[in-house]
Amino acid sequence: MSIRLFLLVALLSTITLVNFIAALHGYRASMEEAQRLFDRQITGTALLLAALPIDRAAPLVVEENDLQAFQVWSADGRLLMRSDNAPTTPIGDVQEGFSEQNFSGFRWRVYNHPAAGGRSIRVAERVDLRFRLADEVVLQSVMPILFGLPVAGLLIWLVIGRGLASLRQLASELRHKRAEDLTPLTLAAPPEELLPLVRSTNALLERLQASFERERRFSADAAHELRTPIAAIQVHADNLANLLRANDAAAPESLRQLQESISRMAHLVEQMLNLFRMTPEHYPARFEPIDLHCMAREVIAELYPAFARRGQEIELQGHAAIIRGDRFALVLLLQNLLNNACKYTPERGRVVVDVKQQEGEVLLRVQDSGPGIPAEERERVFERFYRVGGDRHESRAPGCGLGLSIVHHIAELHHARVSLDTSSLGCQQLPGLAVSVIFPLQVSK
Repeated sequence: MSIRLFLLVALLSTITLVNFIAALHGYRASMEEAQRLFDRQITGTALLLAALPIDRAAPLVVEENDLQAFQVWSADGRLLMRSDNAPTTPIGDVQEGFSEQNFSGFRWRVYNHPAAGGRSIRVAERVDLRFRLADEVVLQSVMPILFGLPVAGLLIWLVIGRGLASLRQLASELRHKRAEDLTPLTLAAPPEELLPLVRSTNALLERLQASFERERRFSADAAHELRTPIAAIQVHADNLANLLRANDAAAPESLRQLQESISRMAHLVEQMLNLFRMTPEHYPARFEPIDLHCMAREVIAELYPAFARRGQEIELQGHAAIIRGDRFALVLLLQNLLNNACKYTPERGRVVVDVKQQEGEVLLRVQDSGPGIPAEERERVFERFYRVGGDRHESRAPGCGLGLSIVHHIAELHHARVSLDTSSLGCQQLPGLAVSVIFPLQVSK
């Protein structure tokens, strides 16, 4: 439940409860006041009847309204006068004062007043008249409250909305903040209640920014510093291999393994540098119109020897598709996708690159006939250093688990999205992998 709706329901419920209690109290007070008012009225009627000189052999019947009745009895028990709606038998108690009786189908409040000469004056009034009056009083006081509740609800809704404007502004700023944006919140003149939240959030963002910056700097510096000693080791290993060939001596297996390990280490360092270089918030992108189909053809020509060595068939499909992008980043994206396809596709396998424009989007798809990636692990392969099966991947292809992370960073840089699926080139044993990078319309213009 939203805070606004909760406050509206809570306040309206409170107002209704308070008004109900006030109405109940008013009803009781109205009933008590009505009792006193009507009691004084019938007492006055009894006093007026007591002052009348009545002495008749036959009772005098007086026409009266249906709400009130009276009787006048002599000292010897004769009925001297009554209203036309009063019975001929005595009503009320013998003792002086008020009582309640039933006759003529109604409940009556009866007042017995002893008069001079031993006469007894009895005046009755219908009880429902008193309740009806009290109900009218309460109803007239409650109806404005009931009709005012919707107006009060609307005013409360607007006032709460005004009070929560800063909270909505804060929520909107957090909602539209990109994952890589760790700049402080810029909420203008936040209310006192939001100040601790804004300050705590900004402090957290500042610590995260510093932590990520230290991590990036350490990784980039470490990778950069490792390039020189790795290059030196590679040169010495190559010199040793050349020296052994010059002396017609067989190179030991350990030297071959050393060269492979050096190549893997050099590849890892280079990928680490590319990964942190391609971070969207730090990479100084230079966007320009680029024919993605033409670029894919150039990268395929550059990497074709690697495919030829493994007897793999690579095919470029589609047509020209112009997007606005950073040339260096897009070349790196294609290189990573094609290197992965070459690496994991078995010998004499097939790789298809497709570039086309469809429904206002530009699609780049790279399909292979390799082992593919299980559906449950397709989200994790974008994590840094994550490899399906770890170092014991069934393809036995060396890797560092950074290629698709770099692809994902470059896609974010171009506001594109990356999806993985089963390749149409695969089979039951080797389902293959299809990597699709979709550039949205606003980037493709």
